[in-house]
Amino acid sequence: MRPDTEEALARVIREADAPLRIVGGGTRPIWPARGNDLSTGALTGVTLHDPGALTLVARAGTPVDVIQETLAAHDQRLAFEPMDHRPLLGGTGAPTIGGVMAANVSGPRRVAVGAARDFCLGVRFVDGNGTVVSNGGRVMKNVTGYDLVKLMCGSFGRLGVLTEVSLKVLPRPETTATLAIDGLSPAEAVAAMSDAFGTPFEVTGAAYVPSDKGARTCLRLEGFADSVSYRLKALSDALSRFGTHESVTDAQISKDLWSDIRDVRALASRPGDIWRISVRPSHAPDLIARLPDGAQYQLDWGGGLIWAVVPEGCDLRATLAPYVGHATCLRTGAPDIPTFEPEPAPLAALTDGLMGKFDPRAILNQRNAVSAPTRQSEGAT
Repeated sequence: MRPDTEEALARVIREADAPLRIVGGGTRPIWPARGNDLSTGALTGVTLHDPGALTLVARAGTPVDVIQETLAAHDQRLAFEPMDHRPLLGGTGAPTIGGVMAANVSGPRRVAVGAARDFCLGVRFVDGNGTVVSNGGRVMKNVTGYDLVKLMCGSFGRLGVLTEVSLKVLPRPETTATLAIDGLSPAEAVAAMSDAFGTPFEVTGAAYVPSDKGARTCLRLEGFADSVSYRLKALSDALSRFGTHESVTDAQISKDLWSDIRDVRALASRPGDIWRISVRPSHAPDLIARLPDGAQYQLDWGGGLIWAVVPEGCDLRATLAPYVGHATCLRTGAPDIPTFEPEPAPLAALTDGLMGKFDPRAILNQRNAVSAPTRQSEGAT
């Protein structure tokens, strides 16, 4: 089903007598095939772009590439740089802005500017009753009561189907550069990234990625060319204790490098199950040491995000336990491994209560996780 208006989508949901799987561009195939697909792909178009006010409004099915092109014409961008899951998960189609906001897809720059949900000013969506709901606004300052905007971002379509989003955008920097350090251990890399964030040099990305030299720690700087040049040298001096550095000053090479980091291309061709683990950066080296034999990994967010490919059927949550964090299984051949981190009982009760209010018939993207009161969880991403 592919309704081309908000009213038609609401009618489909009202009349549904079986579960619906919400689909945007089909680039994140992490849900089990339950019920009928309901696509927002026909709800397309940028309906408002005010460059002076740094705001943009688009229908949920609008491809992210279209939005990026619209913004680029005015030297602006989506600062939270949503990743493209297709290289990693093998999905088809094109990423849509509704899917990005529904999954709160945030790239390496999250550590500097915030998550996707922090740039969402307003939403329109259809709940499980087929009722159209509008919340937030089209400007940065508005008072609208309950903040359903933040609630919808990261809800994965379980509370309602997004039909329109209003976004804050930011200017595009003049240039970008990367400071790279080869040969560090995970613990040394996390220490280097932590030190980099503690400097005044405005690091906007910090990652530890596999390379032909073993592993490479990458630190990104953005802004005016003269400023970036000065900060790159100063940052290198500040991190001199971590060995020999390489400065990547070609803006396009640096952009391509961070595009690969954002989309986790270093792990894309690896066979096995794919996991995304959000943890405290200081805990990352210990968790990496506890990964199963044969695992491959990449760190982002200064060590706060671990991407891991592990042998198929490995329940990584059980392998790593106990841990403080949030592990999402994005691809597995084992049907008994839930996608999302099982919630502690009090949080699960709140989640179930919200889903009961917004989707009382339980027809929208049914959950495949159960509560686990013995597991600590520290914030969904």
